[in-house]
Amino acid sequence: MLITGANRGIGLEHTRVLLSRGWHVSAACRDPGKASELKALDPGDGRLTLLEYDAARPGAGKALASAVKGPIDILFANAGMFGPREQGFGQTDYAGMAEIAQVNAFAALELAETFAGQVAQSQLKVIALQSSRMGSIADNTSGGYYAYRMSKAALNAIGKSLSIDLKPKGIITLIFHPGWVKTDMGGAGGTLTVNECVEGQLDLIARANPAMNGRFFHVSGEDLDW
Repeated sequence: MLITGANRGIGLEHTRVLLSRGWHVSAACRDPGKASELKALDPGDGRLTLLEYDAARPGAGKALASAVKGPIDILFANAGMFGPREQGFGQTDYAGMAEIAQVNAFAALELAETFAGQVAQSQLKVIALQSSRMGSIADNTSGGYYAYRMSKAALNAIGKSLSIDLKPKGIITLIFHPGWVKTDMGGAGGTLTVNECVEGQLDLIARANPAMNGRFFHVSGEDLDW
C-alpha cells in the first residue's frame, strides 16, 4: 500500500491497521522526521517505509516514483486540507482556493498518473480517493464552504474519469466519504472513531470489484449522490 497523509488521523490509522495485518506500507507525509506517531508504528522488519511528500507541491507525486518500486495493491490518495478559515460568500480567498484544489484534487490525479502501472501489476488493483460528502452537488442544501466543496467535487470528477480511463488495466477506483470522524479536521463531535472509519474503508477495498468501480461510497457502504 502507498498512502499519503499518513502521519495523523485516518492515514495514520490505515497504516497501523495494515501493518498489524502483515502488510507492507509506504507511508507518505510532509515531514517524516517529525512524524513521531507514525515512526512509532515501525515493526522494525522493513514493512514500513516513510516517505517525504507534500501534496501542496506540484510534482511531489512524481518525485515518489524513485522510492516506490514494485506492485502497489492499494494507492490511497488520503492527504487533504479544509482550506481557508472563511469560506462564505463574499469572503473568497482565491489563493487559498488554488492551494486546496492542488492538495485535495490535482495531487490525487498526479499520484494516479504516476503509479497506475504499478497498481495494475498488483493483485488488488485499487485506487482509493479520500473525498467528502461536501463535494456532492445534489447533497448541497446549505451553501457556503466554496473552497472545500469545489475541491472535493473536482476530486469526485477525477475519480469518475479514472474509473473509465483505467478500467482496461483492471484497476478499480473507489471514491470515499469517510463519515464524520473524530480527527483534528473532523473535531471531537464526530460520530465515528478513526478505527471505525478505517475498518469500514478497508472492508470496501477488500470487496472491490468491477461493479464498484467509479462509485462514491459512504464508509457504511451506501452509495452517495453526485
